[in-house]
Amino acid sequence: MARYDVVIKNGMIVDGTQIPRYVGDIGIKDGIIQTIGFVDATDGDRMIDADGLIVAPGFIDLHTHYDAQLFWDPYLSISSWHGVTSVVIGNCGFGFAPVKPEMRERSMLSMTRVEAIPFPSMKAGLPWTWETYPEFLDAVERTPKGVNVLPYFPVGPLLVYVMGLERAKAGEKPTREETALMCQLLNEGMDAGACGWSAQRAHPDGVAAVQLDYDGTPMVTDVMHDETALAFAEVLGRRNDGFIQTMLTTSDVKKDRQHLEELARVSRRPLIHNVVLPFDDRPHVHRKQLEWLESCHRRGLRVYGQGVTTDAGFTFTFDEWNMFDDSPAWREATTGTVEERRRKLADPTLREGMKRHPPMIATGPIEGIVVVGPQSEATAQWLDHRIDLVAEKTGKHPVDAMLDIALADDLKTEFYVAPTNTRLDLTAEIVLNPYTLFGVSDGGAHTRFLTAGRYPTDAIAKYVREHGVISLEHAHYRLSAQPAMLAGFPDRGVIKKGAPADIVIYDYERLEALPGEVAHDMPGGEWRRVQRAQGYRYILVNGRVTIEDDHEAGVHSGRLLRHGTGTRRPRAIAAE
Repeated sequence: MARYDVVIKNGMIVDGTQIPRYVGDIGIKDGIIQTIGFVDATDGDRMIDADGLIVAPGFIDLHTHYDAQLFWDPYLSISSWHGVTSVVIGNCGFGFAPVKPEMRERSMLSMTRVEAIPFPSMKAGLPWTWETYPEFLDAVERTPKGVNVLPYFPVGPLLVYVMGLERAKAGEKPTREETALMCQLLNEGMDAGACGWSAQRAHPDGVAAVQLDYDGTPMVTDVMHDETALAFAEVLGRRNDGFIQTMLTTSDVKKDRQHLEELARVSRRPLIHNVVLPFDDRPHVHRKQLEWLESCHRRGLRVYGQGVTTDAGFTFTFDEWNMFDDSPAWREATTGTVEERRRKLADPTLREGMKRHPPMIATGPIEGIVVVGPQSEATAQWLDHRIDLVAEKTGKHPVDAMLDIALADDLKTEFYVAPTNTRLDLTAEIVLNPYTLFGVSDGGAHTRFLTAGRYPTDAIAKYVREHGVISLEHAHYRLSAQPAMLAGFPDRGVIKKGAPADIVIYDYERLEALPGEVAHDMPGGEWRRVQRAQGYRYILVNGRVTIEDDHEAGVHSGRLLRHGTGTRRPRAIAAE
């Protein structure tokens, strides 16, 4: 009988700890790395020849929205195609538990705009066998998974569950009893296995945000009170457990940062702040963020920035696009049914407001948007034209030029927004900063527009191999060990004896993200944009090969990582 289930032979091991790479063998038994060094090939039931390949810890993605998709896509693609072996769900305060039965449809509608997940897919794919958060985790545990899943407790559903939608939407301050109940439920969720809590707070003082509810109103987390967030931070502090993910964006940056520092101070837990994005034309924005992060760490506060380290652009159509919400005029024009959008986008009065107040956060100037998918003879002439060129040729204002094309195609023209972070020197400042994380994938969200789940492949192919911004050893530390440490994965993110065997084995010279494509593979007859990877010879999750030669192997060895480990923890122990 073989000593090991799997033996990986002769690989170049980059173990995630930043020590220099070395050639070695790995023996795996029952999903655990048992030995590293020399292992006889005959000692394994399966031998993987890794000669000439890199062997490294699987990547850990802390910012995804696979809360719905995990119920119909065990592989949580596209993340798993790009070497991700563990994801964190429930980001930004958005999720599906706790949710009372009568609020199920409303919770799905919220996700159609704020995270652009198709309603028919959620309607067909979510089993809704739960109401409470612990019941939701039980449902996740029962569901086949090709990657590991660690869950945040999302604050949005919690506020609605306790306060009701109307009062939570109105930004009312919860009563003392309601705050106590929410803290009790958060404690119960942490007992059940949550890794902490999350909340988007994009404009609690009325400043426009990019991500709003399906009807254009703020998300409930946007209008929650600082005192409520501090009460939740105190829960983590008393437990000495978990971490926080949040975004706070108001008109008072100094006040925002003071509050985030207070959350980190009260909880004494890691806090991840979204996002650190390098704008090509405004480098002072991310540089000030990096200065602030460094000042936090000098004062002993574990505040990290979720960096945007891939240059994925957006491809969108006006019948669904939801990322112009930073401008009230554009938010109004792109809210509602397709028929309502047609009417509003054709309205000259509304257009005047759109011209005076252009959106900037997600797209940059309107003039730089490109027509990539005309849908009729009338618009075919504008293929691959930038909007400023269309405007010049037609003598129209750029807004009129773009919207006239969209209306001629019944709002189905495809437009491409180039990323705002194309300068390597600026992105390198984030990549090299010790207080930022690699990402943001937003996996499972914005599936019509975005394929940022490729970021681990980009990190190695672009920042290591092509440009030499960082070493391969440092890249694997940032992609695996660093996020594992922050998320409370006590034994993942590195290759070491006794660790779960979450491993990527890839061809360094061939590794790359392939061109984007459209996949008609979602429930309810819906489609999405995807980008596959090339060069991943093998990906192992808990010791089993889930991907071989860039293709899914049909193996579902992922686990729900309650408390980062996959084990239940008695309340008495958890509260110590």
